Amino acid sequence: MKRRTFIKSGSLMTLPLFLNGFEVMALSRSNMFLGGDPYNDKVLILIELNGGNDGLNTFVPLDKYDILANLRSNILIPENKLLKISDTNAFHPSCQGFRSLYDEGKLGIIQSVAYPDQNRSHFRSIDIWNSASDAAVFEQTGWIGRYFQNHFPDYPDAYPNETNPDPFAITLGYLVSSTCQGTGSNYSFALENIESLVSLDTTVEGMDDSGCYGMELNFIKQSIVQSNAYVDSIKMAYDSGTNQAIYPDGNRLAEQLKLVARLISGGLKTKVFVVSQGGYDTHADQVNGNDMTMGNHANLLTQLSEAVESFQKDVDNGGFSERVMGMTYSEFGRRIRSNFSSGTDHGTAAPLFVFGSCVNGGVFGDNPNISPDTEVEEGVAMQHDFRSVYASVLTDWLGASKETVDQLLFDSFETIDFLKDCNSSSADDLVENQVWHANAFPNPCSDFLNIDFESKAKSLKIDIYNTFGALMKSLNFASQKSGKEFVSVDMSHLKSGTYLINLSQGKYIKKSLRVIKL
Repeated sequence: MKRRTFIKSGSLMTLPLFLNGFEVMALSRSNMFLGGDPYNDKVLILIELNGGNDGLNTFVPLDKYDILANLRSNILIPENKLLKISDTNAFHPSCQGFRSLYDEGKLGIIQSVAYPDQNRSHFRSIDIWNSASDAAVFEQTGWIGRYFQNHFPDYPDAYPNETNPDPFAITLGYLVSSTCQGTGSNYSFALENIESLVSLDTTVEGMDDSGCYGMELNFIKQSIVQSNAYVDSIKMAYDSGTNQAIYPDGNRLAEQLKLVARLISGGLKTKVFVVSQGGYDTHADQVNGNDMTMGNHANLLTQLSEAVESFQKDVDNGGFSERVMGMTYSEFGRRIRSNFSSGTDHGTAAPLFVFGSCVNGGVFGDNPNISPDTEVEEGVAMQHDFRSVYASVLTDWLGASKETVDQLLFDSFETIDFLKDCNSSSADDLVENQVWHANAFPNPCSDFLNIDFESKAKSLKIDIYNTFGALMKSLNFASQKSGKEFVSVDMSHLKSGTYLINLSQGKYIKKSLRVIKL
């Protein structure tokens, strides 16, 4: 068996191997390997909100509050308790840290992020987010893994080295993230905490290296040597680094981000850090029935908001904030209607949060389009494909070309202007400049639906979804650069029911219209 074939086979993932009493797990896919700076010295923090976050109670659309009061009366936060940032939007009262970052212009909220044909299985949906594949495609590599593999295709051979002495990515936890999975190896190093860093002995008594498994054994030994080098590198950065902010006690996510900040402060050149927070699968007891501002979801948002705020203060005080940005993601949002257990079930889209000194603070997108006639299983309709967020990070933060990004994401996706040039003295008010208007009529419609809109770009894309998030039809129309436009859409092939119409014009804010087909 060839060595690379052995690596790709996943044998080290599935068989527990012991060297001098130490268990070596998944060395070819989990403890690999060191980083470099393919384009720049930027650092990306990925925060997975495991379980599916309820976006409607996290970032509340005040213009839909009266409707939500009827659809989720047993969990909706009282309006006078919300942290308002405008006449149309407010944070959950537990999001004080987010509110502070928003006021400082360091938090962006991207509305209604999901993907077409939403899968509501936890395992399958997070696989889709981590791989950046279409919902019907089973991709084995991760979007960050492909990014690294594009620049270091021979990895893990000959790593670490003088040019790349540190891990490419670090996952905080026992297991590496599939986000960082390459074709043959995972580009991240699993780190539970600084005390868990232990160097392994490479000596194996009683085994002949020249035997039929000699090549595989030598590979394991080499992997341990590489892993030990990372252990030394991480320990050195930790000892050299400091934290410049106070973090809340008893907050696991804060502990993870505190370690990340210290490693960056200590000079570790790792480019991507993946951290996580569990507990968002709030089917029951999402709120405290006696006080809806309290409960499981409130506790999670307190931990998230305080952890991110402390981390941002740390990197600000440490003087390297312009090198660091972060983003949250979750496998799906929750349904619009609450259930009878004071909770919410698996849904579709939810807001995604980006943070950092180089983030354009603001709200990107319209509030969800919610009707009093919302169906029981209906989720928030998608406005932004999550791969548009990834495309923006890859191009505007990590410095990849559009051609490269199209290859990494398997298609071309519009970017969103939530990142700014930190070298610039001021940033444009991008959100305000993107506002435009659209209207659909007649509504209800029969065979044809008319849409008039304010033209902002050379083309208009129309995506028609059913209330479960399945893409029913996609159309493209040429339009003028400015002025009012009109298009007619054939709806005759669609069954009677409710549909969500997404309109997009380049980088401008997407519009969502709700229509009924007779």
